[in-house]
Amino acid sequence: MTPFTPRSALRRAAGSLAAAGLLAAVPLAGAAAPAQAADTPVFTLGGPAETALHPYPENGRPKSSTVGISLNNPSEDEENGGFGGDFTLTFDLSGVAGVADVKFDGEANPDCKVTGTKAVCEDWGIWPGLQGAADLVVTAADGSESGDTGTITVTGQADGATFTPFTTRLTVGGPDLVMERLPFRTELTPGEKQQAPITFANRGTRDADGVLLTLRYSRGLDIPQRYSNCEYTVDDPEQPDFGSTTALCSVAGAFEAGATYTLATPLTLEATERAYYDTFLYRIQEDSAAQRASQRAGALFERGTGGVLKAVPVKKGAAARSTDLNPYDNQQDADFRTENTADFVAYGDQVAGPEGSTVKADIGFRNEGPAWIGHIRSGEDVATVDFTVPQGASVTSKPERCRAVTADGKYREDQTSPAPRYVCNTSMTVRDGSGLDLPFELRVDKAMVGASGEVTVRNTWLQNPKLPFDPKPANNTAFLVLNGEGGADSGGTTGSDGGGSGEPSTPPTSAPDPEKSPSGTPGSSASTTSGGGSAGTGGGSGGLASTGSIALISSGTAAAALAAGLVLFTAARRRAARHA
Repeated sequence: MTPFTPRSALRRAAGSLAAAGLLAAVPLAGAAAPAQAADTPVFTLGGPAETALHPYPENGRPKSSTVGISLNNPSEDEENGGFGGDFTLTFDLSGVAGVADVKFDGEANPDCKVTGTKAVCEDWGIWPGLQGAADLVVTAADGSESGDTGTITVTGQADGATFTPFTTRLTVGGPDLVMERLPFRTELTPGEKQQAPITFANRGTRDADGVLLTLRYSRGLDIPQRYSNCEYTVDDPEQPDFGSTTALCSVAGAFEAGATYTLATPLTLEATERAYYDTFLYRIQEDSAAQRASQRAGALFERGTGGVLKAVPVKKGAAARSTDLNPYDNQQDADFRTENTADFVAYGDQVAGPEGSTVKADIGFRNEGPAWIGHIRSGEDVATVDFTVPQGASVTSKPERCRAVTADGKYREDQTSPAPRYVCNTSMTVRDGSGLDLPFELRVDKAMVGASGEVTVRNTWLQNPKLPFDPKPANNTAFLVLNGEGGADSGGTTGSDGGGSGEPSTPPTSAPDPEKSPSGTPGSSASTTSGGGSAGTGGGSGGLASTGSIALISSGTAAAALAAGLVLFTAARRRAARHA
């Protein structure tokens, strides 16, 4: 991590990002903040609970490790929650005298100085959120021995603020568990299986007393074995994640320094029928109650009921527990691409109301599979729902994720007044059987028969709208019909097995079958997408507007009769959908 200092805006931003990235993988230790007056900010110091040091070598220079100290401002007010005063961090190094030598990277920490058994860092400004405060560069002291240990305590001081202290431990020597990379086949087909003979080594100076094997694989992959010394959890489908399964396997034994181990029976990794882009992570750490609790992160796990997962030595090497000398080589991962497809089906709605009224409409799409789609590495949104407002209506309420654009899909600065068109991005994952529901409210400015607006699910880039994984582009478009008549459907058209023409279906001019969902198939509409999404993106050129055949209702009596009938019809359809 880099320090948070006002002397360089770029270093400040880098420090904040580095802290967030590092602390996502390394558990923090720190005292709970004491109760304070409401007008006195309380900042929390933190960092790794323990760090292992490479033993002092007989020849050459000692290897260094870095202890990143963080500083957290709990304010959620991004603009006004910062602290604008000077502050000082003091490091008490007396606890590691004779155990470790401590210094600061001069370039990253220009205002930190070490004097004897004390170090002081001076800085200014603490912005809301988590940020890097200082990086300690630590090495084993000359004359130290394996097993020597000591602590460093960090305190903070500033006028008008309070800091919670933090203590971290340094220990000379320890195991160094290293996970070996497996040569997986990464281009797969659904149902394809391959073995995963997990192999790891202890390259440290001390034995490891038991190991914790962590396996995490995204929704399209599966490991069918469920071992009794492993516990399993699956991501909550309502959370913005990849539907991943996590397994924590406690493998007993003394894993000797210098030895290499592999699983007694290789795991089986399978690409399921819903695989598309997927990833498999496998990590090895020394086992402990604290390590297991950290990996669980509060999630509910269920123990397997199968046999016991064991590791056996590949090369022959009372273990003593310590901290890993190099935690950055404990983990490997692999990305897989499975030849598969996902059918995104748009659905529209049919609503009615007299001139001046406000109507509610539900539009969106569902993923009929078989694949789930997740942009695991890039984090990009999977798709965009592009909605053109029917003629004679204006949007009064829209989902938060939707952004107003111009009629031809270009950027629109005004996001408060009604727009002719809206784009709504998904999140970076759309699971099979899931989708995106978008409730809109529209005011009927002019009562027109059969006015309709397109609802299209497409690529996020308007210039290249085709969804690369979708073999049936014809059903990517449906319609929102306002004050329609007759019996046509507002759902998207369905192409043949080989996909449709890619052209929008003809806008309906009549009401849909009340026994069918908005998409034109039995059942309810799509479920919500897994996780939140970013705001929709506009841009490019070319419109999707299609208002169908419309006629202005000149008679107030006729308009009222039409509206009354369609309101009753709409209520019946929605009741049927809810009970389907």
